[in-house]
Amino acid sequence: MTEPTWDHWRSFLAAVRTGSLSGAARALSLTQPTLGRHLDALEADLGVALFTRSPSGLNPTPIALTLVPHAEIMAAAADNLKRTASGERAGDVGTVRVTASEIVGTCVLPAILADFHRAHPGISVELSLSNRNEDLVRRDADIAVRMARPEQGALVARQVGSVAIGLYAHRCYLAAHGTPETLAALTTHTFVGNDRLPGFGTAVSLGGAVLSPERFALRCDSDVAQLAAVRAGIGIGVCQHGLARDEPELVPVLPDEARFTLEMWVVTHEDLRGSRRVRRLFDHLVTRLGAYAQVEGPTSARVHGRSKGDMP
Repeated sequence: MTEPTWDHWRSFLAAVRTGSLSGAARALSLTQPTLGRHLDALEADLGVALFTRSPSGLNPTPIALTLVPHAEIMAAAADNLKRTASGERAGDVGTVRVTASEIVGTCVLPAILADFHRAHPGISVELSLSNRNEDLVRRDADIAVRMARPEQGALVARQVGSVAIGLYAHRCYLAAHGTPETLAALTTHTFVGNDRLPGFGTAVSLGGAVLSPERFALRCDSDVAQLAAVRAGIGIGVCQHGLARDEPELVPVLPDEARFTLEMWVVTHEDLRGSRRVRRLFDHLVTRLGAYAQVEGPTSARVHGRSKGDMP
């Protein structure tokens, strides 16, 4: 068995992801015959069949599926090599990969990254959105915005603050169903929530108020979809105060009783402290996310004092 080349593994990953020779060839800007030769050579080197061909495309064999995670590690390492080498001498040129939660990456970071791009147009940002923590030690990303204290070693972490979260509903929902005045009153309302959190399959306790499954009109593992559902008036759901501040149609529900906080951290690997472009973006995120995390939630007095006449 000879040693497969990275080009062959890269073609293998593209074929698995696209499910066809033509799709993989387009993804890698190769010709279809070239990509086919890569797969044939890889199968010959390994001595196993990696795909079954059919009119519908390429179907990976069971052994091929076991190889995919290892090939993805190789792909991440190759990307890290390129990011580390790109533009390091110039400092303000190159790529920085940032990972964040779905809601932060979709609703919070775009404006912050737009300002950064205007100040440093030579630095490109790759944004990876996932609610699971990317492995910075393995260098899946250069910088992470995390909503919990990092536990891995070899990391440089800065807590920028604590993000305040509360319950919100659209004005049209409250106009139709009334505004709950106590935690116990929540049990008569409709909710939007996460279908993957413990307890949502049976019942959820919120400050002593037990919310049964039938109260959840929409359960979804996407935080962005949950927020969209609350904006659409489906029911009551959680929202970061920093986001709700710019949403005049979202009304806080029981702001004094239903209050939560999540720590916000900006994290990088200690080996990247010498990278000017990583340091520039790291410092920018610390400053701007720090300001975002300082947004305080409303209190009942502030809510009623400011807009009592507008409340549904």
